[in-house]
Amino acid sequence: MTLWHLLQAAGETARVSAPTVVEAMFGNLTPEICDERLEAWSGRLLKHARVTFTVSGLERIPPGETFVIMSNHQSLYDIPVLLQSLKRRIRFVTKTELFRVPLWGHAMRSAGMVEIDRHNRDRAIESLKNARTALAQGTNIWIAPEGTRSDTGRLGSFKKGGFHLATDAGAKILPVTISGTRHALPARGKKVTPGARVTVTVSTPIDPAEFTGAGRDPLIEAVRRAIAQHLPEERQAPAA
Repeated sequence: MTLWHLLQAAGETARVSAPTVVEAMFGNLTPEICDERLEAWSGRLLKHARVTFTVSGLERIPPGETFVIMSNHQSLYDIPVLLQSLKRRIRFVTKTELFRVPLWGHAMRSAGMVEIDRHNRDRAIESLKNARTALAQGTNIWIAPEGTRSDTGRLGSFKKGGFHLATDAGAKILPVTISGTRHALPARGKKVTPGARVTVTVSTPIDPAEFTGAGRDPLIEAVRRAIAQHLPEERQAPAA
């Protein structure tokens, strides 16, 4: 295990962040520039940590459609893995604390990231509404419904904010299962273990409109089942 990979990751992040902050200040930041930088950044991070991955289920994604992407969350490496696996324009729901950093917060908003206040439910739901325009313009929005990284690899409870977003925006939910990233860097880890093998499984999109009148819980359970069915930690867990 080595801290060197974390230093490399920090360096790669600074490499894309610095020009992004400057361009955001002068209004020169475009979605295409952000796409290119996120693609390069995620590829280099996985290469440095020697993370390899296999993807299945891409054929389940209808072409030309935009989604609220929901996945389990095991590691900080989930984001670069998703970017490299799905090869779509994706922006992320990110905790509000990062948006309070001077200059950096403005750059994140300009790049299309979505602010979420995890400690205020009403403000969280209101913030998610800001993603509607992005969805309508062809940007996929990723959110981890657990709200944080899992310490064990098993799924935690799901928060409802992302489901409100999908329902209000009329967007389908794309469930994605990520397995193995926690072996590269666990939830509370401070060192990277190189050479992790990751699997990414895309499930069939789920349309919130099919759950109209049934309340939010059946929709949440459907997405949860779709993610859990491809997660080894869930299949190996003893029955409750």
